[in-house]
Amino acid sequence: MHIAEGMLPTQWWLGYSGAAAVLVAKGLIDYQKKSEKWPMFKQLTGVMTAGVFIISLMPIPVPVAGSSSHPGGTPLAAILMGPTVTAPMSVVALLFQALFLAHGGLTTLGANTLTLALFGGMVGYLVFRLSQRSGLSLFMAGALAGFLGDLAIYMGTSIQLALAIHGDAGIFKVFVGTLLAFMPTQFPLAILEGAFTGLALKYVAAHRPDILRSLGVIKGDTLPVKAKEVGEYGR
Repeated sequence: MHIAEGMLPTQWWLGYSGAAAVLVAKGLIDYQKKSEKWPMFKQLTGVMTAGVFIISLMPIPVPVAGSSSHPGGTPLAAILMGPTVTAPMSVVALLFQALFLAHGGLTTLGANTLTLALFGGMVGYLVFRLSQRSGLSLFMAGALAGFLGDLAIYMGTSIQLALAIHGDAGIFKVFVGTLLAFMPTQFPLAILEGAFTGLALKYVAAHRPDILRSLGVIKGDTLPVKAKEVGEYGR
């Protein structure tokens, strides 16, 4: 999702930046509201922001697409912290990556924030909730959310690039070509991110189910056996 500096024409990166600014503003408002209700939310947001920063720093260059493949981390972040709060978390991670690691760019910061937070975070969150309602286990719901959320990030990047740089070629043709360029590296990474997301949720549920309850991730007896045995606070 790290579109390189200079890849987007001015009108496109300005438009993406404006849309990302609205999403980030909404995320900051929700962050403040949640922090007032539960002070520990601030610390968890900081930890998850660092997690997104680290997880998305394992790039495999895809020169044909002008970007790179790597895990996103935002499907898990959105499940835990909420899909809107994932936006300010994403922009912080991407800004530091652009400034200090030449990973992505400043003019493409808005576009990259949208793909990481809106496509990856929102899709991952919605898939997780729908999977829960369908009766899937916490692990399977998380795994499916991580897998599809990861792929959604690169679908979003492909859409952005196709709209902005299709030239005389058809938008759909450029979109398909860009998306297919990502798949040899991204599909295996999406499988790994799915497994990681599911295992992370299962681990927290087993050791600190109170955190998941406070965040609204689980309710009632939606817990693995180990968590029920050790008690609500993992003692």
